[in-house]
Amino acid sequence: MREMDENKKRILRELINRLHDGVSPQKVKEEFKQFLDDVSPVEIAQIEQRLVEEGMSREVIQELCDVHLAVFREQLEKQNVDVPLGHPIRILLEEHRIMLQLAEKLGTVTDKVRQVSDMSYVGDEIQNLEHIAKDLQDSEKHYLREENVLFPYIEKHGITEPPAIMWMEHNQIRPKKKQLYTLIEEYNTVGFQDFKVRLSEIVESLSEFLSSHFFKENNILFPTALRVIAEDEWKKIKREFDEIGYCSFTPSQVIGLLKVEGVKEEEVEEAVKTGEMIQFETGSLSEVEVEAVLNSLPIDISFVDKDDRLKYFNKAEERVFVRTKAVIGRKVQLCHPQKSYHVVNDIVESFKSGKKDEAEFWINVKDRLILIRYFAVRDKDGKYLGTIEVTQDISDIKEITGEKRLLDWEAS
Repeated sequence: MREMDENKKRILRELINRLHDGVSPQKVKEEFKQFLDDVSPVEIAQIEQRLVEEGMSREVIQELCDVHLAVFREQLEKQNVDVPLGHPIRILLEEHRIMLQLAEKLGTVTDKVRQVSDMSYVGDEIQNLEHIAKDLQDSEKHYLREENVLFPYIEKHGITEPPAIMWMEHNQIRPKKKQLYTLIEEYNTVGFQDFKVRLSEIVESLSEFLSSHFFKENNILFPTALRVIAEDEWKKIKREFDEIGYCSFTPSQVIGLLKVEGVKEEEVEEAVKTGEMIQFETGSLSEVEVEAVLNSLPIDISFVDKDDRLKYFNKAEERVFVRTKAVIGRKVQLCHPQKSYHVVNDIVESFKSGKKDEAEFWINVKDRLILIRYFAVRDKDGKYLGTIEVTQDISDIKEITGEKRLLDWEAS
């Protein structure tokens, strides 16, 4: 990634600091008019990253992003992100366009609901709201692809803060969507006037947030990704996008087939199976057997090494949380939302110091009870080697009563 020259860096820092000090965007635009014509998305990402590295919180950067965009918007809108069908960025851009259309439709239906005095007259509108909410609910795959594939690849090229800030915004979008789903599901148990007020508030907040968030990604994050990610890496990104899957509204022609020059379709995966035996204290297994055993376990396993980098995860048949090969080598702190960053640090540090050996939590995900446990991994001499995360859906286990013996088993 090409670094900015020192003079440009100094001017851009001065510009952003003046915005942070409360100077109006219009005044800043007038003062830096000539300079603004030559600012790229990558340079905006770089300088905001440096501000975080020097102590400015991500929350402050995020709060001021809209102020920054008021200054940079005109320059950013001159860009033309031109990528072919099947390219991961083209897919994300198209999904943004469709989600903004859904938000616009959501606003139109909400306006109709607001104009009616009795719920008995809004049957069609409620049905429309349910369809839109279902599509927005399915948009989760869009965010998962960004968080688990695109963001790690951008981070590998030295751009860490902009993806982290976008992930923060994803976690602000999610509860807004959930509020919408819940309100629509419970509409007939809520007073109609209260329903209209709450619906209007949620829809307005969600629509404004999506518009702002997508603009930042379309005009800063995506152009930055296209500048720093190597051409042959996009093929791997597309494969991992395919693995996570797409939204119900993602056009099939946009998903397409990404062809990257120099990368063969039959490219061999990084891990080559040699068939050699690995000797353990209690027996031996081949590499193929080791991988098959780990993937057969009904749990998600992730191993973070002593340097806090994700080194391995198994591919259980039904994973609780998405993992892609893009996250290999990623700092464990970057694998978690910003709000839990400090807790992850505390757990890892307590393991390294020997103060703790395990930590466990349980959460509800889509009405399933998920148990998440962290264990310190040490060698025979007690030296810290890393941390293993074990995640398991224990909903059905909790329901077990009585007993079922081996002789009770029947082949079906």
